Amino acid sequence: MDTHSELYNNIKLIKGVKKPENGFFLRAESFYNLATNIDELDREVPGLISSYGGKSLHNQSHGESFFSVLMNRFGSKGLYILDEPEAALSPARQMAMISRIHELVKERSQFIIATHSPIIMAYPDSIIYEIKNNIEVREYEETEHYQLMKSFINNTDKMIDILIGDED
Repeated sequence: MDTHSELYNNIKLIKGVKKPENGFFLRAESFYNLATNIDELDREVPGLISSYGGKSLHNQSHGESFFSVLMNRFGSKGLYILDEPEAALSPARQMAMISRIHELVKERSQFIIATHSPIIMAYPDSIIYEIKNNIEVREYEETEHYQLMKSFINNTDKMIDILIGDED
């Protein structure tokens, strides 16, 4: 069974003058395998785990270990590709993630993030591409995820009634 995305067929990387000094591809759904690989590599290269916060990612919750990678492994002048990081992070941790991203952007790092999270999409000056039948640039408040979340928060009772109906 092929578990790889076909998205790579639609992306063209172009070499620039400056190569990122650091980089990482982080995918929430394959994070367990990453944590296992780090533990195995640390047995071969003692001290490697210090680059990930100093303790096994398996000895932390999914969210805490994911955040540990963001805080300890990501550095300046990097290119970071994140696939649905919100799957591992609470809303509070998503907000903390925005702060960390901002620190790294000020240190000339770049991020490409696939997300459904209105919190993560809110990062200032980001370019939001909405991928449906085609790819279109959207303003934050135009995104379906923002509009749906806003509607739910502003009309919770009505939305719940629509979702589960009146059983009487």
